[in-house]
Amino acid sequence: MKHTQSRGEWIGSRGEFLIERHIADAMAAPHWHDHVELNLLMEGRMTYLFNGRQEQVEAGRLVLFWAAIPHQTIAVAENAPLVCLYLPLIDFLGLPVDRKARQSIMQGRFLAQTNPETMDALTLPRWEKEWQSGSAARRKLVVEEVRLRIRRLILDNAESDNSPTNVSPTSLAGHAVRRVELLIDLINSRHADPISVPDLAKLAGMHPSTANSAFREVLGLSVNEYLTRQRIARAMQLLTDTDVPVLQIGFDCGFGSSSRFYEIFKQRTGTTPRHFREAVNSKNTPAP
Repeated sequence: MKHTQSRGEWIGSRGEFLIERHIADAMAAPHWHDHVELNLLMEGRMTYLFNGRQEQVEAGRLVLFWAAIPHQTIAVAENAPLVCLYLPLIDFLGLPVDRKARQSIMQGRFLAQTNPETMDALTLPRWEKEWQSGSAARRKLVVEEVRLRIRRLILDNAESDNSPTNVSPTSLAGHAVRRVELLIDLINSRHADPISVPDLAKLAGMHPSTANSAFREVLGLSVNEYLTRQRIARAMQLLTDTDVPVLQIGFDCGFGSSSRFYEIFKQRTGTTPRHFREAVNSKNTPAP
């Protein structure tokens, strides 16, 4: 959360793990970065505007989300300490977790711990301290423990029949938010099709300029940008979870040509689809 990038900027994969602790505050605009983010609010309450919805965050309850989806804190209790952990997306994709759960996170689920865990309030500050001042061996251990904690969080939610999603309709620019929610539902179901922004707007019963205006007002990006991100996210899932040929994945994710797929994928991730798959596979290969 502690970033200075301007609204609308995409931060590509840095390959960096990070832990920080600070006093949470309201953000002037949405931002995004290519990590899976794990938050623990130590005291108070806060509200995210995430993917066009308000998500309530309670003290002591871990939350996890894909930070490449625009997010913004819009309400925070005074003096609310927050521990944030940033796991690079490629590391998250390499975790042995339920495939459907991983896909739901990359499609915009805001995952919350079903019940507060007392140990989290002790463990996350320790991780932050050891990450900032520990030895290389201790920092490596911290990363391994974080990966295990994320796996447990996902498993806890998968096994729970009443895991909270903490979704409530936002009062911020109500008409725009409703339009964005409608468009997001269409994009989530049709992003693999060779569909354009005018096509999506027509299906949603609105003018393309109205659709883009709503998206920029609520999420700070265009409909086409969001559509592209969903296609890239789906491509990452297929590259990680299947043996489908790279070129076929490009077409299956709605890219009109192999050259366009390679161009956009490398632009957004810093690597080619083939090298991305090789990197994920190497992380999943047990050490001898």
